[in-house]
Amino acid sequence: MANVLTCPQNSGSEYFNYKKSFSIVLMALVDSKYNFIFADIGGQGKISDGGIFRHTLLWEMISSNTLNLPASHPLPGSNVDIPYVCLSDGAFALHPNIMKPYPGNHDRDSPERMFNKKLSGSRVVVENIFGILSSKFRIFKRPIELCPEKASVITMTCILLHNYLIKSNTSSQMYSPQGTVDVYDDNDTLIQPGTWRIDNSSTNAIQNIPPIARRAAANARQVRDEFKNYFSNVN
Repeated sequence: MANVLTCPQNSGSEYFNYKKSFSIVLMALVDSKYNFIFADIGGQGKISDGGIFRHTLLWEMISSNTLNLPASHPLPGSNVDIPYVCLSDGAFALHPNIMKPYPGNHDRDSPERMFNKKLSGSRVVVENIFGILSSKFRIFKRPIELCPEKASVITMTCILLHNYLIKSNTSSQMYSPQGTVDVYDDNDTLIQPGTWRIDNSSTNAIQNIPPIARRAAANARQVRDEFKNYFSNVN
C-alpha cells in the first residue's frame, strides 16, 4: 500500500509515485483475524511493492527458509508436497511461498479463473484491514502533512494500536463492531459491504499500488498449478 504525503521538502522525485502524488510504501502481512503480523514502512513511493518487498526482513527470511513455516505437506487427494504460502496480488513476484493470481482473462469455469477467485476471496481480509485502519485513524483521511520519517512512526503506531484494539476483549466490539468488515457467502460473493467502506474515499492517504508483470520461476508456477488443480477438483 502507498501512504500518501504532501510533497516532502528537498526530496526531488524520490517519493513521487505513478499516481503523480508523493508517498511512502507500507508493506504488511496480515492474518485471517485482521491482525498485522509484519509491517515495513517508509520505502520511497517511486519503488514498486515488489521492489520494496525484496529489501525487507520478511523477504530475507522467506528466501533463506528461516521463517519457520510448517513443513511442506500434500493437499487433500494428492501426494505432492506443497509449501505453506502467503497470498499476494499481482504487484509481487510469484514464489513457492508467495501465491499471486494467474495474469490475464480466463474463461468463466476455467481452473485458472477458479484459482483466482479463491485467492481473491481470501485476500479480501487485506482490503478490509486497511479499510478499518484508514477509517478509524483520521490521519489517513487525507495526505499526511509530515516528513516521511514522522509519517512512518505514526503509521507504525496506528498499526500497533489497531492490533491491540482488535485483540482486546474490552475494546474489540467498540473498535470493530459487527458489520465493520465485508460479509461473503459460501460462493465468495459479497452480500454485505463493511461499514468502513462508507467512510472511505479516493482522497485517503492509504492507496493501492498497481500490479507489475514478472516472469516467475518454474517451481513457483508448479506450486500454483497444484493449488489450481486442487480447487478445480473440489468444486
